[in-house]
Amino acid sequence: MNLSSLPLAHGAVTAAAHHPAASGRGDPRVALSGAARAAPNKADVADSASPVRVIIADDHPVVLYALENLLANHPNLHVVARARSVPELFEVAAQHPFDLVLMDLYMALPGELDGPEAIRAFRGEFLHKAVVVLTMESEASVLRKAINLDVGAVLSKRDRLDLIPVAIVSAMAREHYVGPVVRDLLAQAERAERREEVHRILTRREFEVITHYATGLGVTEIASLLGRSVKTISAQKCAAMKKLALTNDIELYRFALECGVTRADPV
Repeated sequence: MNLSSLPLAHGAVTAAAHHPAASGRGDPRVALSGAARAAPNKADVADSASPVRVIIADDHPVVLYALENLLANHPNLHVVARARSVPELFEVAAQHPFDLVLMDLYMALPGELDGPEAIRAFRGEFLHKAVVVLTMESEASVLRKAINLDVGAVLSKRDRLDLIPVAIVSAMAREHYVGPVVRDLLAQAERAERREEVHRILTRREFEVITHYATGLGVTEIASLLGRSVKTISAQKCAAMKKLALTNDIELYRFALECGVTRADPV
């Protein structure tokens, strides 16, 4: 497939280096029921100069319409089928030769396979096909599950539309793309988890000291602000750094930045 003419959005980041779970290749744990699934047949392989054959799947007709119109603007992308549910996605995927599926994360009726489980089942059935996931999901744990299924890309529906072709290019190149909104959600969750861990490790007063210290206040200023002695503040700062395995002030500042520790945090 010729992907050279697909425009890449300015500033787009391919390969989700910001999140380690987004690396890797094919999932060896997927169990296949037959050798026919292990390798694509000739009828299912597109010519290298032909457009990328895309199946779009979403339970909202307006979203399907928008996606189809978006992809129609790119001559190297061709929508071959549409689906509004997981069962329909499996059905059209079995009927139409395709290269990539652009699918909503959640589109099942009650009792049907959905979310990461639907992706896992689809990748098990169509192992060699690229998957790009679109979602409104904001729960970091669910997003991580989707990424860990080795999909080609995960995008939020809050991301810019012009990033969808970027994600498709990355997926077809067997790279991994995570959209800006999803990256931000994962980063925020990671900072929150680290802050929670810091709260668990440190005493309330130790946390209070490093929070003020991270804003640029010196030991003397913190002592005056909190009504404690300089010696006490210094001891609490040193105790906190030791518990956090930090050896100098530069590491403390960096740690505070990565954790999102600010004076507004509860103590």
